[in-house]
Amino acid sequence: MFTQLLPDVWTGSSFSFTTARKLSHGTVNFILLEVFCSITYTEDHGHSLGLSGWVKNTRQGTVIGQVQGPWDKVSDMKHWLKSVGSPSSRIDRAVFSNERDISKVEIHGFSTRY
Repeated sequence: MFTQLLPDVWTGSSFSFTTARKLSHGTVNFILLEVFCSITYTEDHGHSLGLSGWVKNTRQGTVIGQVQGPWDKVSDMKHWLKSVGSPSSRIDRAVFSNERDISKVEIHGFSTRY
């Protein structure tokens, strides 16, 4: 149902989470649906956790992005995205996809895309 909102590169893998990770770093894509939040707060929170990635508002009114870094920090960011968000935000649903181990970060820094 929501896959039509996901960029084509995200549809190759479904969300899965395992507690025993082979590598210490990971990456995950996300989309926030029915959302009212500031992407500036998302970028700032990613920076505060020491993550790399990006965030973008879409024309459909959703927020998409990707985060990379140590798995414990990626998990913290996922929790923040789905449960906390920016002040006075409303997040009805967070969808995570293409979660995988990486040997090192592939994106450097955290930015807002337009």
